[in-house]
Amino acid sequence: MSDLLHVDGGTPLHGEITVRGAKNFVSKAMVASLLGETTSVLRNVPQIRDVAVVTGLLELHGVRVTADAAGGTLELDPSAVEQAHVADIDAHAGSSRIPILFCGPLLHRLGEAFIPDLGGCRIGDRPINYHLDILRQFGAVVEKRADGLALRAPRRLQGAKISLPYPSVGATEQLLLTAVRAEGITELSGAAIEPEIMDLINVLQKMGAIISVDTDRVIRIEGVERLTGFTHTALSDRIEAASWASAALATCGDVFVRGATQPEMIAFLNTFRKVGGGFDITDDGIRFFHPGGDLKPIVLETDVHPGFMTDWQQPLVVALTQAKGLSIVHETVYENRFGFTKALRGMGATIQVHKECLGGRPCRFGQRNFYHSAVISGPTPLHAAEVEVPDLRGGFSYLIAALAAQGRSAVRGIGIIDRGYEHFTDKLSALGARFERA
Repeated sequence: MSDLLHVDGGTPLHGEITVRGAKNFVSKAMVASLLGETTSVLRNVPQIRDVAVVTGLLELHGVRVTADAAGGTLELDPSAVEQAHVADIDAHAGSSRIPILFCGPLLHRLGEAFIPDLGGCRIGDRPINYHLDILRQFGAVVEKRADGLALRAPRRLQGAKISLPYPSVGATEQLLLTAVRAEGITELSGAAIEPEIMDLINVLQKMGAIISVDTDRVIRIEGVERLTGFTHTALSDRIEAASWASAALATCGDVFVRGATQPEMIAFLNTFRKVGGGFDITDDGIRFFHPGGDLKPIVLETDVHPGFMTDWQQPLVVALTQAKGLSIVHETVYENRFGFTKALRGMGATIQVHKECLGGRPCRFGQRNFYHSAVISGPTPLHAAEVEVPDLRGGFSYLIAALAAQGRSAVRGIGIIDRGYEHFTDKLSALGARFERA
């Protein structure tokens, strides 16, 4: 399919779309299936590129994956796991960072693992040293090669007491996937507790793991010798839901997001209401709409859960260009996440980025010379432009801007959006957007 989308903006989005399982959970649950000795069944799985990448990587390692795409169900049979060829892993992984999470499960199953050079969205420093430090503390031996990392476990991995300097989601996932079959007790302090992490813990407990989570971000795991498969329905994708909510707000539209759930979105819903957006919550989803009148400026800081999620920030910034007054957004999770604002300025937005911590408190980026705060002045009419998608969330933000702008925009590199937004062009059509995939 073409990587270019022509968007005729200025039309409010109206209608209904459906979101399925969370991108940031589903791929990790698929990796967890490697730990079991029997088949796992995962439901509510979206058809996104990340799922296809993980499916391919699992198949390279001998996992039999059976998909009911229409019903969103995967069956994962790990009974014949084997080491994949290095070249195959490297070719299939592409820019995905998922392979690093294969380490723990493969060390348990095979005693060795290979991870190619990792890609991912260029939104800031996303070091894998947390992952490697964790694996070493469990007893893994890590050898750096020109084409990636070779790991081996000379004996059964051992539980460890580990403290993270920052509540890294990826590092917490790595520890969980490694600790559940390590010998002894593992204690992680400074853990991430995002809803996707908690759902991964739900999956691991179903498999036979013993895991407790304290209120002070401490997770304790008692290792077990064997795990079975699981049957689980993935939680809905709160990032996609918030992205469509921001699109409704920016275009003065009205969108019902079937599958969106309130508990995981409380922080977003509070902010959405402060900006002036309207929403109605039902058992089936959430309706997001622009109620008319002026949108309001806000002061916002991103944070780890239960704070305002960093992945919600970029789509909402587009809507804030239409708020009356000065809004301040302080990014505290990824230091380079405001790179996408340059293209928005080219479309008519008034956005200034700053190195200072603008907001309620200093953050870890304040002394590191990063442009991690933004001041948005509005409302400013947006006009059409040609833009290049920089990353997944920034890409959807450009799409929102093109939908809100007057005229025909060209959005290039939209294949990146397919990584995390299921059939997004079909959903655009359902909402009455005018566009053409060239």
